[in-house]
Amino acid sequence: MQRRLIDYLIISLKGLAMGAADAVPGVSGGTIAFISGIYEELITTISNVNASLFKTLFKEGIKPFWIQLNGNFIVALLSGIIISFVSFMRLAKYLLENHPILIWSFFFGLIIASIYFVGKQITKWNLATIISLLVGAVIAFYISKLPTLATNDNSLFLFFAGAIAICAMILPGISGSFILIILGAYQTLSNAIHDLDFKKLLIFIIGAVIGLLSFSHVLKWLFKHFHNITLAVLTGFIFGSLNRVWPWKNTLTWHTNSNGIKTPLLQESISPLAFEGNNQLAFAIILMVLGFLTIFILERLGSKK
Repeated sequence: MQRRLIDYLIISLKGLAMGAADAVPGVSGGTIAFISGIYEELITTISNVNASLFKTLFKEGIKPFWIQLNGNFIVALLSGIIISFVSFMRLAKYLLENHPILIWSFFFGLIIASIYFVGKQITKWNLATIISLLVGAVIAFYISKLPTLATNDNSLFLFFAGAIAICAMILPGISGSFILIILGAYQTLSNAIHDLDFKKLLIFIIGAVIGLLSFSHVLKWLFKHFHNITLAVLTGFIFGSLNRVWPWKNTLTWHTNSNGIKTPLLQESISPLAFEGNNQLAFAIILMVLGFLTIFILERLGSKK
């Protein structure tokens, strides 16, 4: 595929949006990739990293290898994702601690719009696609209700947490960061990024790479053989995740770590009118609308050739 420099800059911007989304527990970078028009290319590119790719490198040289790898696309997208994820994770931590209603409102609007744009790509609705959508919604809703596990610093645990979370990160609707929270690895990873703990980061990255290469083959096969059903399940995932990003929550139980810092363990969604001291309703609605409109802009960029 022939691309100009401006095309790769747009891909990097989409990577920035994906990284920012994945840094927030509740929003999936896969959703951003889907609505911005690069999802299937991303899955195909990842799944093409196999033995034949390295045969091309040794037999034909670097240039054919780079073309088969779709290297320019990978570099453009990854540079945006990494820069955004590392920088936005700190900002997200601050916003979630100090302005949770506002940040969740923005992403709630974003996900509402995502449901429409992902769902409209289903070319044929029948009983199978409807059931698939409902199954996806139930699974995502169930995951969103799971309580958080205690924080774990074990190296093997971090490896598997990376492998599991990366699978969620490339699935529209299910947030990799939220999976990390459920597993009890989000705080560990956040601290590792903040403290530049390269050992923990390397273990997590290795697990993520192995998980990504394995899972992308499954997704590529599903898109090839069950395109509409796969889209219906992914739309259901996004719909079912709305409970997780609902801005107004009532915390039922708390987890206190060894430093005495309390974090929500189990929460339930409540009406904004029932939320005590809620003086941010107008700002929350404005941010929902902005989140909704953001998807229209990304979708417009993704639909341009």
